[in-house]
Amino acid sequence: MISKTKTKFCAGVSDFSDSYMGILIDDWGVLHDGEDAFPGAVACLKELKERHKTVIIFCNDRMRADQKKAQLKKMGIGPSLYHAIVTPFDVIQNGLRHQDKGLFKDIGETAFVITRKGDTSILDDTDVEITDDIEEADFLLLMGMDYPQKTLEHYDPIIRRSIQRRLTAIACNQDSKALIGNNFLFGPALLARRYEDAGGIVNYIGKPNPAIFKHCMDLLQEQEIYPSHTIMLGDTMAHDILGAHGAGIDACLFKSGLHAANFMHCKTLKEIDNTLKNLIIQYNNVMPKFMVDEFQWGAALPDRKHKKRKQPV
Repeated sequence: MISKTKTKFCAGVSDFSDSYMGILIDDWGVLHDGEDAFPGAVACLKELKERHKTVIIFCNDRMRADQKKAQLKKMGIGPSLYHAIVTPFDVIQNGLRHQDKGLFKDIGETAFVITRKGDTSILDDTDVEITDDIEEADFLLLMGMDYPQKTLEHYDPIIRRSIQRRLTAIACNQDSKALIGNNFLFGPALLARRYEDAGGIVNYIGKPNPAIFKHCMDLLQEQEIYPSHTIMLGDTMAHDILGAHGAGIDACLFKSGLHAANFMHCKTLKEIDNTLKNLIIQYNNVMPKFMVDEFQWGAALPDRKHKKRKQPV
């Protein structure tokens, strides 16, 4: 059924999977809640694998790809179910290691790091040193915050002095909060916005940043898969749907993640449609092409649709 927003409401991924060969999947909020895989997620990934889809798990996480791999494996999502994992961590680490192009070019040798639980592993295998004195820092690295032990106000003196010194800040991703079980964890974007609001400059690495989408598309092009053959499956309008739009690819919004509260009390198709319409208005009138309740396969496809689609020459 087509909604008035022109977003197709689907029962599952099978409703549109035959139209794509490249599948970018946001993990947190689509595949799992931070603790457990959602029911049907593994089965759906297996269906995509059987249909020769190239699946990239694509997340705004400060983990390395190998750490994310281990985390997903504990949830029952094994590496045979996807082609690659892309996180901002490795992009930042590689940029700081080489410092030869883009926003990382000659950024500096000393960083002041704001992070959760003292985790500074993103600087491993780089020549960047860590300082506890903001006066010695060449740039600011925003990886997270120890909320609720430390509130935004705790970091204000550091932010003020950093801006006075005209330090550029790098934020690991643009998530303001993430779902863990039934609770929310506050992310680095809250700090980054505080920094921007005070007049500082922040370079974000992560969705919807075009650079990280380009990295995913480069991986898909190695498999001869291009934007018109690719779809982003995500749970956030701000990061997944807007990011996909900027990258020129289709997107599907899942109601199981960050926007779950928006749809919680919707009982009719009209109410769902109106709620989605309000979200679309909030996010620059960019709409997902599809919307699904949660990551599940849905109706079975005819065998003729299970074959890999021939790519254009």
